[in-house]
Amino acid sequence: MRVLLVEDHEELAMTVAAGLRREGMAVDVVLDGAAALERASVHHYDVVLLDRDLPVVHGDEVCRALASHPARVLMLTAAGTIDDKVTGLGLGADDYLAKPFAFAELVARIRALGRRAVQALPPVLVHGGLRLDPATRIATRDGRRLALSPKEFAVLELLLAARGAVVSAEQLLERAWDEYADPFSQTVKVTVSRLRRKLGEPPLIETVQQAGYRI
Repeated sequence: MRVLLVEDHEELAMTVAAGLRREGMAVDVVLDGAAALERASVHHYDVVLLDRDLPVVHGDEVCRALASHPARVLMLTAAGTIDDKVTGLGLGADDYLAKPFAFAELVARIRALGRRAVQALPPVLVHGGLRLDPATRIATRDGRRLALSPKEFAVLELLLAARGAVVSAEQLLERAWDEYADPFSQTVKVTVSRLRRKLGEPPLIETVQQAGYRI
């Protein structure tokens, strides 16, 4: 899952981003509304965490502008009254979370929105003997737990979510890595190779020449 975090309090932003990365998410961070709009115009995000009180371009305007984007918007704000929540949702936000918040609740809400970002997905992805639970970060094959790195888990989740469709290396790089990933590196190829070894036999991931990968 790729997340854009828009928060002008830099220390808070970096702390939240670090926690979300530990949960296996690819997170980009910007500190004002103008940067958020620029980033959203370039990258595909599953969820945007949007602080409401932002410099340069106010969070309300950012939220309205993102209404035409496929990303789901979770608005974060210190104003937590019912009227504030109604206003935020009326601007086009998909969910609303008042500060201070429990980090576990934030993660749960992001995952819930991520499942709705493109198409409805079941909470647990299953293919034959392969089972992946994004909420618990557990993947098993024929009952054997797989020791996957965060990126291996993310790639496997994307391939399973595609439901048999081919996913290109570019799409995997865009969705599972953040903006600092080198598009000319062998990162995706190496990660898929490691993932194949961990999944074991018989092979599950098929390489489609000049197209990408699929399960």
